[in-house]
Amino acid sequence: MAVYALGERTPDISPEAYVHPEATVIGDVRLSAGSTVWPGAVLRGDYGTITVGERTSIQDGTVVHATHDKPTTIGADCVVAHLAHLEGCTVEDRCLIGSGSVVLHDAVVRSGGLVAAGAVVGNRVEVPAHAMALGVPATMRLDAVPEGAFAPAVELYADNGRRYRSELKRLD
Repeated sequence: MAVYALGERTPDISPEAYVHPEATVIGDVRLSAGSTVWPGAVLRGDYGTITVGERTSIQDGTVVHATHDKPTTIGADCVVAHLAHLEGCTVEDRCLIGSGSVVLHDAVVRSGGLVAAGAVVGNRVEVPAHAMALGVPATMRLDAVPEGAFAPAVELYADNGRRYRSELKRLD
């Protein structure tokens, strides 16, 4: 796996997290127990802090970045799907960030929220708890996400991280 310190900025990765060998983690990145980072994902904490909560999945090709004054915080039990881009934002617990979506500076996705595939949540936009953000720019569908909607996906990726940790073997 490509894990790098940048000067004094050093990743803090729980021994119970899984980072795929083809993911990149740079600088001030904190990965909690049970979190997973999949191939091609880049978490770059060169300017600011990135925090990923317990049992959260950062999937293939996702880019997570922070700025000098805007950390990126992703809560526990979240799924950040393939090719998403998060920068300088807050994603609370039990959220799903859809494939190819973008969540930008000072945006907040409240607990249980969903950012639909391809949606763009612009600067300073709030996705309310259990709402669905759809489109470009994102519009809200309130109370569209039932409690626990993402629990099966969270469990699947937590299990997959344990499986990869023990079974992945490079063949070349």
